[in-house]
Amino acid sequence: MSLNRDSAMNIANVLTEALPYIQRFTGKTIVVKFGGNAMEGEALQNSFARDIVLMKLVGMNPVVVHGGGPQIGSLLEKLNIKSEFVNGMRVTDSATMDVVEMVLGGTVNKQIVSLINRNGGQAIGLTGKDGQLIRAKKLTVTHKTPEMVAPEIIDIGHVGEVESINKSVIDMLINSDFIPVIAPIGVGEDGSSYNINADLVAGKIAEFLHAEKLMLLTNVAGLQDKQGKVLTGLSTAQVDGLIADGTIYGGMLPKIACALDAVNGGCTSAHIIDGRVDHAVLLEIFTDAGVGTLITNKAKASPTK
Repeated sequence: MSLNRDSAMNIANVLTEALPYIQRFTGKTIVVKFGGNAMEGEALQNSFARDIVLMKLVGMNPVVVHGGGPQIGSLLEKLNIKSEFVNGMRVTDSATMDVVEMVLGGTVNKQIVSLINRNGGQAIGLTGKDGQLIRAKKLTVTHKTPEMVAPEIIDIGHVGEVESINKSVIDMLINSDFIPVIAPIGVGEDGSSYNINADLVAGKIAEFLHAEKLMLLTNVAGLQDKQGKVLTGLSTAQVDGLIADGTIYGGMLPKIACALDAVNGGCTSAHIIDGRVDHAVLLEIFTDAGVGTLITNKAKASPTK
């Protein structure tokens, strides 16, 4: 199909806009959390895979971390295993943990690996148990009401938090030109498996790798002010202020906390982007406007990259 002059000029303008970002981020590590709405539908899945492949082809080092909550819930339902949640976290007994490992480490992980490979990439899937990539410990949850003398400690089973990341495992794959695709399952000192929130895993990996970017794909356009306008460039201090005045609240708080921890821990910037948009990852990295909210540890953030 031949292009008319206007279409050709449009393509040239897009490439010209992308060039400085390609030059700036060549050799840099970008951690992308893939899940939720971005996983829904073949078109969105393929646009995500092509974004990741293109990033690798132009010299960046993408690392993909994925979730799979809906897929876990669906299989548990089919197996008649009841799901319970405490503070938004799935209570994970031994039977549930078996399902979590099967779905995250098997089905979902291999689907994403295959998706990237079909679109021209070289992906390798692994869980946090491989090479002791994600060392974890049991997550302690406390509950307190005004009537209680002391907080109640709630056992939610095999739910963990990240203690450390074995950076050498990821470095080995990156240096061999592979794209790591990581399922958020950690391993304890005694060899126990732990189910860990995928946002938290992505944030800790970005922190330990001192990544250039942490990109969290969500089902919203980005952080919004009280009038519903998307906030673009924010410093960590500005984000703290938005939490204090109630602009950021509810379900967005854990995601923002993860982004702040990563940026404060050594990741250059974190991005909350709309995973429902085709090629959201490329648009955020390669265009001036972007498609989400950028958070940096600079005293005053710029709305650009």
